Amino acid sequence: MALTVLDAGVVIGLLDRDDAHHDAARTALREARERGDELVLPASAYAEVLVVPFRQGPQAAETVDAFLDALTARVEPVTKAIARGAAQLRAAHRALRLPDALVIATALEVRADRLLTTDRRWPDVGLEVTAL
Repeated sequence: MALTVLDAGVVIGLLDRDDAHHDAARTALREARERGDELVLPASAYAEVLVVPFRQGPQAAETVDAFLDALTARVEPVTKAIARGAAQLRAAHRALRLPDALVIATALEVRADRLLTTDRRWPDVGLEVTAL
């Protein structure tokens, strides 16, 4: 079984039918599930996913949680090792934003087989990154 880490943009695209990445996110997640991949959502990305739903109200956030539970995406906490890895990535790649560095560091720390994102500007860090 492979391990696939999800960036916030993938989940946001999946949840919003009007999002430019909706169809690609849906296809990528369907393929991951068909392969039997374990899905991991970094805690930092989970927080990003919940911002708009919380603006809409607590029920919208609960709906997102229920969706993630049904998707069986595990939320990976930010550990000291992940935070340190993110800081190293950010130091080495000045254009890389800290939220993105946290996602990449999570993928590296959990030894992900692939990382799904909607961001095409990430640096090559020796990890299979699929930009939708």
